[in-house]
Amino acid sequence: MRREVDRLCDIILPGQVCKQSLDFEAAEMAMRFSVHKVGALFLEKLVNADRGGHCGAQIDCGSGHTAKFVGYRSKTVTTVLGDIKVQRAYYHSENLCKGYVPKDTQLDIEKTGFSPGVRRMMALVGAKESFDAGRDDLKILAGVSVTDKDVERISENIGESIEVISEQERREAVISNVSQLLPAIEDLYIMMDGTGVPMVKKETKGRKGKDESCEAKTREAKLGCLFTVTEMDKEGRPIRDKDTAVYTGQIETSEDFGERIYAQALRSGLARAKRVCVLGDGAAWIRNIVEDKFSKAIQIVDYYHATEHLGDLAKVVHAKNKPIRDLWLDTQCKELWEGDVAIVIEAMRRLEPDNETAKELLRTTVQYFETNEQRMQYAKFRAIGLFVGSGVIEAGCRTVVGQRLKLSGMRWTVRGANAIISLRCCQLSGQWEDYWANRAAA
Repeated sequence: MRREVDRLCDIILPGQVCKQSLDFEAAEMAMRFSVHKVGALFLEKLVNADRGGHCGAQIDCGSGHTAKFVGYRSKTVTTVLGDIKVQRAYYHSENLCKGYVPKDTQLDIEKTGFSPGVRRMMALVGAKESFDAGRDDLKILAGVSVTDKDVERISENIGESIEVISEQERREAVISNVSQLLPAIEDLYIMMDGTGVPMVKKETKGRKGKDESCEAKTREAKLGCLFTVTEMDKEGRPIRDKDTAVYTGQIETSEDFGERIYAQALRSGLARAKRVCVLGDGAAWIRNIVEDKFSKAIQIVDYYHATEHLGDLAKVVHAKNKPIRDLWLDTQCKELWEGDVAIVIEAMRRLEPDNETAKELLRTTVQYFETNEQRMQYAKFRAIGLFVGSGVIEAGCRTVVGQRLKLSGMRWTVRGANAIISLRCCQLSGQWEDYWANRAAA
């Protein structure tokens, strides 16, 4: 330790005092290095103060089996202060042919060489940026040296752990109907959407892409966002309640996602909500979930998705006449805003496309509006103080999925993508600290 202090003094007091300026950054980084060294020594002493966690000559392994004390084994653990040696009592069961280290369980370092604090840092950066960038940031910002594979492995493990806990909580919510225990709320909003995640080739084998002649390159991640509304602004528009937004999602079937979003709705107060409103883009899988799980909810197709359909149609039918195209689109959007869907449908029927592509798009667009006509009564919805746009879930898809899983060159396995989605949903839902507090308590 004396050598480290001397090294620091050589930086701060180089030769003759005051004859050259202080390299402040070098000094503070060297000081941090030294403090970490000292802290690691103290931490190692603290962790080993129990003399290896010896629990007697034998321990109970459950099911009537016991394991005998064999001896002490050391383990190098990377902590936020640096590497330390942990002494642990080792037990072995001859009947089960299995070894036990009670101290590893106690310290939450079972099957890992990273402390809980380092794993928390790794999961945090792994959820926010590429694994190699996270590795670099840990080195620069925390002085912790790990590999990008370490960051990947730990991030995915923590993400899977979060999903296991979340699944258990959702299952308990369905069994106990936890909504009955929550205070009454005015409006509960449930928003759903899907977005593609780039996949490694084995995850899309046999799946058709948007072009029927080629194989898919993505898998759809389904995402849900739930929040409550209690108050309106001066213009009568709803105001989302602060800190109530909860995100949940995975790459999974619509049936499984339906169970997921329903259970989360129970946890968010479904049974105690005076009104339940579901917003989406009008996709068939969303309609099926709503009809199955939220049949009494007010259903709304996002206004901006509907106008996108009109815009796409206008571009194809009036491809060569921009003034006419813009006028037609502006007129229909205004009619739609007032909830006059029948007028919009009639306006579409009067179009005269001059090619098969345009005719097919017209047919599918008319069908889309006819199917969702009752979900597009925007004037009525606004009059009773409801959102008509699903901007929250749109932003959620970009934030949860797009900003992390769809960066240039990224390709995912379903397992890896789902783990990171769970991590990001946990963080964006304000549940990150709760997860680590519960983990420490457990």
